[in-house]
Amino acid sequence: MRIISRMKAGSFSSSFSPPLLCTTETRSRAFAKVLLTLLGFCLWGTAVAFLFGGAFVIITYKSYKAFFQNPFFLLPGCLALVTAFLLFLTGALAMLTHVKNSRPHQGTLMYLLVVLFCLEASSAVVTQLYSTQEAYHLTSSVSSLFHEYNRTVPNYPNNEAVDAIQQQLQCCGIYNHTDWSVLALPNRLQTGPVFAPKSCCKEAAMECADNVSQPEKLFEEGCLQKLGKRLHFVRHYLNWCCVMVGCLEMLTVVSNGVLMKQQPFQDFRILDSANFS
Repeated sequence: MRIISRMKAGSFSSSFSPPLLCTTETRSRAFAKVLLTLLGFCLWGTAVAFLFGGAFVIITYKSYKAFFQNPFFLLPGCLALVTAFLLFLTGALAMLTHVKNSRPHQGTLMYLLVVLFCLEASSAVVTQLYSTQEAYHLTSSVSSLFHEYNRTVPNYPNNEAVDAIQQQLQCCGIYNHTDWSVLALPNRLQTGPVFAPKSCCKEAAMECADNVSQPEKLFEEGCLQKLGKRLHFVRHYLNWCCVMVGCLEMLTVVSNGVLMKQQPFQDFRILDSANFS
């Protein structure tokens, strides 16, 4: 019996070292706390990025509403704004979790991270879907409005939309300024020089005669290409934001998990049967 007890004591002392275990847990918890604080600031930065992306989508839709056939193009912008709001809350909670050191704060942080994962996945899918769909229908809508441009009626409703997009995006025509040579001849043969709208003139050209034969005084790129670039920017910008935030959230989950693992719900103790006898 003495030999067996000595063997048990020897095996226990060789595999269990309380000071070493406490030191390891303290170091890992300290690293997790510092990392959570840094990740909280990073989540705030990505919240600003999502805020910019959502505002850009909404402003683009409202500025060129006449050229977008699907009003659901606003949905990616709204999802980006909601994501930005939740990222602000998550970042603040990540920085306060190790200070409060409580289970409710840690559980709430995990819950918000799961909601953000779902929201960002939805935002990426919706952005890809509607941006691709709008790019497909954009050619027909732009061509329709430009062909309905009426130079003889200054206050014609479509004139305002065409002039606005040419001035704001600094573009001229559907593909380039030569489109107005065709648009000026809808049903009859016209002799003499062909003039583009005043909105095609560059600001540097003080005496712009809006003549298609003088391309140096007109904007070079077409409006369809400029508007397509905006859709391309929105799609890739929001997708990369989702990827970057997803990586930060994974690190936040791991850091918060370390704190939750090393802080059990209850302290279990071994009860001696002699106390109940």
